[in-house]
Amino acid sequence: MHDAITISLTVECPWQSVYEAFWRPEAFPLWASGLSQSRLSQQGERWLAKGPEGSVLIRFTGHNPYGVMDHWVELASGEVVYVPLRIIANDGGAEVQLTLFRRPGMDEATFERDTDWVRQDLLALKTLSETSILSG
Repeated sequence: MHDAITISLTVECPWQSVYEAFWRPEAFPLWASGLSQSRLSQQGERWLAKGPEGSVLIRFTGHNPYGVMDHWVELASGEVVYVPLRIIANDGGAEVQLTLFRRPGMDEATFERDTDWVRQDLLALKTLSETSILSG
């Protein structure tokens, strides 16, 4: 069993609006900084991207009525990293929750750095949701 942390933040927008704005693979680079320097290209059911550690293949959950945005990242090493991501209704707003698993062999400092990175990315998603994308 891997150590894990679930990072959650509140977004002041209806959950369906947040989900609809960001569920498509092409929208992930808008807020996920690890993909922001890359243009995703579809390769069958997966998407090719250039990540911080080289090229990666990503498989995304399809559109669904539940706010599930899980994705699986295949690293150049062949390791597949599962990333559970949910947009959950919270009255008139939303909770965005991402669970980060500590990969085998990852030291505490690297896990903390990845956790901070995910928090910053989710804050970017929150900012986009509350300002430019959903209000304009």
